[in-house]
Amino acid sequence: MHLVNKGFYEFLNWFDDFSWYPLGRVVGGTVYPGIMITAGAAHWIMNKLNFPVDIRNVCVFLAPFFSAFTAIACYLLTTEIKDASAGLLAAAFIGIAPGYISRSVAGSYDNEGIAIFLLMITFYSWLKALKLGSSLWGGLTALFYFYMVSAWGGYVFIINLIPLHVLTLLLMGRFSARLYVSYSTFYVIGTLSSMEIPFVGFQPTWTSEHMAALGFFCFVLIIAFIEMIRSHLSAQEFKSLFHGLIAAIGAAGVAGVVALVASGKIAPFTGRFYSLWDTGYAKKYIPIIASVSEHQPTAWPSFFFDLQLLMPLFPAGIYFCFQELRDEHVFIVSLL
Repeated sequence: MHLVNKGFYEFLNWFDDFSWYPLGRVVGGTVYPGIMITAGAAHWIMNKLNFPVDIRNVCVFLAPFFSAFTAIACYLLTTEIKDASAGLLAAAFIGIAPGYISRSVAGSYDNEGIAIFLLMITFYSWLKALKLGSSLWGGLTALFYFYMVSAWGGYVFIINLIPLHVLTLLLMGRFSARLYVSYSTFYVIGTLSSMEIPFVGFQPTWTSEHMAALGFFCFVLIIAFIEMIRSHLSAQEFKSLFHGLIAAIGAAGVAGVVALVASGKIAPFTGRFYSLWDTGYAKKYIPIIASVSEHQPTAWPSFFFDLQLLMPLFPAGIYFCFQELRDEHVFIVSLL
């Protein structure tokens, strides 16, 4: 409401003295503004098209509206991985999955209402960029990633899963110019744009959750540099240079990371990260995180209640991915 009535800049600088009483808070610097900006933009567009609608109604129907886009994004992603028939099944399954329905019903005005769509479309754009070796699709991946950063703290999944895919391809010996162009474009544009969100700021340059993406970006650059040198040297000269270069870069990298962590320039992993590996960590050390129900370890029956038919179909999908194991199939397997 404040965004619609006062404008975007007033919203970013709004000091809400009714929140966290009696301290208050600066709203623009303490929230992910994506869902509010999306609702405000939808309200503005509809009124410009002479469809007068109250902002409250826009907020009520925003999640169901984006759920249709999520089905389309799942269709595109699965079509890129398999074919159109599989894409139609994926769109149908996401439409009846209880876990997603609970986040996309009318009145569910929460970050996940648009974030799940952005997660799917970002992954689709990444696979498209990797297939084509296109800086255009790499830029689109970064654009959707920026939108995701503005909408939900779960953007850390993207900035860790895509580098994990890159590392897996490198370990499999699948480095290519396509990988170099797509990942370099995505990382540079995505990181710079994500830093424009006030709540995120300079976190992509100093927090541990973002260090894997930076490290693999440097790794990709080094491998591309080595491949360029290989084309100009004989096999023996290249072998000698390669071993010396790898040893020097590896030692410098490890020493640099250790020095930055010791000096506090790189922030340690957060409690939420540690609770992924040790489900009792938050309960023992960070009670305020453990007190939130969604941070509790998921009970096994919940997987079946939320996913239903998708649970028995999951092993079959992994089997078909291993049948061909192209780059896009490696991406799906690496998500596990």
